[in-house]
Amino acid sequence: MELKISDRLGALPPYLFADLRRKIADARAKGVNVITLGIGDPDTPTPDPVVRELIRAIDDRKDQNRHRYGCDVPAEAFPVAARNFYKRRWDVDLQDDQLVCTMGSKDAIVKLCLGVLNPGDVGIAPQPGYPTYNIAHVFAGASTYYVPLRASNDFLMDFDEIPTDVRRHAKILWLNYPNNPTTAIATVDFFARAVEFGRANDILIMHDSAYSENTYDGYSAPSILQVPGAADTAVEFFSLSKAFSMTGWRVGFLAGNASAVNALKLVKNNVDNGTLRAVQLAAAKALDLAGEIIPPVNEIYRRRRDMVCDALEKAGWPVRKPKATIYVWAPVPEKYEGSSGAFAEDLLNTAGVVVTPGLGYGAAGEGFYRISLTYPDDVLAEALGRIVETAKK
Repeated sequence: MELKISDRLGALPPYLFADLRRKIADARAKGVNVITLGIGDPDTPTPDPVVRELIRAIDDRKDQNRHRYGCDVPAEAFPVAARNFYKRRWDVDLQDDQLVCTMGSKDAIVKLCLGVLNPGDVGIAPQPGYPTYNIAHVFAGASTYYVPLRASNDFLMDFDEIPTDVRRHAKILWLNYPNNPTTAIATVDFFARAVEFGRANDILIMHDSAYSENTYDGYSAPSILQVPGAADTAVEFFSLSKAFSMTGWRVGFLAGNASAVNALKLVKNNVDNGTLRAVQLAAAKALDLAGEIIPPVNEIYRRRRDMVCDALEKAGWPVRKPKATIYVWAPVPEKYEGSSGAFAEDLLNTAGVVVTPGLGYGAAGEGFYRISLTYPDDVLAEALGRIVETAKK
């Protein structure tokens, strides 16, 4: 028989990156030599000290718990390393009840929404923005109110744009700085306004901090938890995926508001069994060595950023060099009249190059496209050469 999917699955929009993978497969099936710059999965290997710690932990026969559920015998070194990292990095003191280990951020985003949203609730999300925020709302039976991020406001959320009735019904609000896909950055003052907005409207601020460590040109990204009293009304999702080149490891943590942390713990207790102990120990090692292992990786991304932006400038498509994230967010060339879909289709069909159309991140992303810097230099160089040739046609 053919099983009918649930209503919640039917309510989901097509997942952006699944659609990209389909288009890539279709083009390759037609014989196109496709180069994709669409997905932000680091090509740089996980740093050696982290890998060595994983191997050591797996091979440690004195540890009788190495194979067991990560929730039952957690590695105490991981939350300690996380708290120490926040203290070193942002001078933020986290208490034991303000932190929980997660399987990266994506998993935690959905699970926390299941823990704090009821059917009929409203979650506020940025647009353009990471699709998983809305997906998490759908799974929880909640709805999404989108706030447009505008280039004229440096892609910062304008809290004054949120109507009074939305504020009254909303339970959570998503922020993500440094931002995916726009690469926008925020200040502590902006986060202070966010915290005040959350406090005034009884809304939990959910800050997705996945790119806080991918920064360039002397810029250092702040944490929302630096704001005095932020933990009263905010949480921060920290992932080791991007800056530490650990996407497949699925490890991170949630920090901040104790009641929200506890809600995530309750969901996790019922639907997962935690992260493998050896992965937790390796993640602790990564956090302890962050100041040593992240700068060389960021130097690679900075060089690639310059390569991409300089090539686009040469093609007559100027773009501002981002100070953070692993992406370039660029305006669609004029001849495409602002259609990111038309530009992406033409680039795929004409040059065999895949970029992510801004429309895929919501209507407010139209007019832009995203290039990921997570591809080897020679691949980027070949793709950029094809893009420049397309510009001449």
